[in-house]
Amino acid sequence: MTWGMVAVAGATIVGGYMASQSASDAADSAAQAQGNASAAQISESRRQFNAIQDLLKPYTQAGTGALTAQQNLLGLNGADEQQKAIGAISGSPQMAALSQQGENAILQNASATGGLRGGNTQAALAQFRPQLLSQLIQQQYSNLGGITSIGQNAAAGVGNAGQNSSNQIINALGQQGAAQAGAALASGQANAQMWGGIANTASMLGTMKLMGKF
Repeated sequence: MTWGMVAVAGATIVGGYMASQSASDAADSAAQAQGNASAAQISESRRQFNAIQDLLKPYTQAGTGALTAQQNLLGLNGADEQQKAIGAISGSPQMAALSQQGENAILQNASATGGLRGGNTQAALAQFRPQLLSQLIQQQYSNLGGITSIGQNAAAGVGNAGQNSSNQIINALGQQGAAQAGAALASGQANAQMWGGIANTASMLGTMKLMGKF
């Protein structure tokens, strides 16, 4: 009888250990699988963000350059930069072509009306180039504004993509942490159950001994 009880106790202990080990291994495997899935999710989220960033990079760069050019025209980057920006427009092929066409039109009109050497004609010629330059400056600023808006929208798109990527990564990291915590908890519970079973067996054997069962 004594050896039978010892065998029962031994079987209980071994069985409890094996059950504990099995539960712990299962929890570790589940945590590893969840960790691998979360790592893949993080990698894919980063890949997608990098792809979007590369796709929108030309637009953000163009927007940045256009904004700088607008600031130059307004003199926000200093008088030297403003002078360069206006000088570039003043010396452009567009300015030269429009000036020639406009001045020829004034002279032709004056010739047709007999006022070629009149004061009005000379005043019109004197005012034409400054007015044309001012018009071209405003036009250039407006055109740059369109590119600036494109860059702004592209930058906002990159920002939104970055926020989405960050949220996905945070969620994936949270899932990794939860899986690891769950594995640790499951392992702890399995160990507690094993030692509880051993304690119950020892208690049962002690009671039976006191009762003279062996």
